[in-house]
Amino acid sequence: MPLVDVAPLYLGIEQGIFEDHGLTVNLETAQGGAAIIPAVTSGQFDFGFSNPTSVLVAASRGLDVMVIAPGGSSTGDEDTDYGATMVLPDADISSAADLEGRTVAVNTLNNISDSTVKEAVRQDGGDPSKVEFVEMPFPNMVAAVEQGTVDAAFLVEPFLSSGLDESMRPVFWNWMEVSPDLMASTYFSTGALAEEDPDLVAAFQDAMAESATYAESNPDETRAILETYTSIPPEVTQVLRLPRWIDAVNVDSLERLIEISTEDGLLEGDLSVDDVVLADAG
Repeated sequence: MPLVDVAPLYLGIEQGIFEDHGLTVNLETAQGGAAIIPAVTSGQFDFGFSNPTSVLVAASRGLDVMVIAPGGSSTGDEDTDYGATMVLPDADISSAADLEGRTVAVNTLNNISDSTVKEAVRQDGGDPSKVEFVEMPFPNMVAAVEQGTVDAAFLVEPFLSSGLDESMRPVFWNWMEVSPDLMASTYFSTGALAEEDPDLVAAFQDAMAESATYAESNPDETRAILETYTSIPPEVTQVLRLPRWIDAVNVDSLERLIEISTEDGLLEGDLSVDDVVLADAG
């Protein structure tokens, strides 16, 4: 997906990191995990990108999906984090619990977006079942809040910066409500591919780890690469908030997402991180 989170992938290709690991990468763009997950499990793609909750839900339903590398992670700092639930500056909403009886825009229902909102409401002593969620594309959310179509919206970059530019204010930072270092996106494959071609999967893991380290250490180059695969204007790429990129799957973060996904009834049966994390294929 053309999101900020995947910048290390594009940067790694540009820098020859994947080539150094013996990989030629062909990228296909999709709108979301709903399309990417079946494409990977059917063997159409070797690897896919998604939010972790989609992968956890798929695994709980018996699909062969394995988390193999991290995408973007929370910075753990309100001054730099890249995902928040936002409202108009004069809205009578000052805490997560105030969202009871209100409408909140999220890009996908029954996913990491609304589940993190629900967790924030729950932690604030509110009843998440009393929040009404409206599914809406990220680019439409700022206008929807301004026009009163919804009371609040969960925004990630670059739409978070757009909201801040319009004087919208954050009520809470979604990723940090779940975990200060939440792994908010991930790359995944299948257990079948890991068995059939462990060298391929291991090479991808190693290339992603090196690319993540490079992106984290070279923010200027990372911002520049955004202009090659997104429609974010150059003036925005220079100021938007970047995720933190790590070189290994954050197991503790996945455990937290399993906890809140279970509480929200998203998962079928019992699921553990051992069921969904491929630590090292090689």
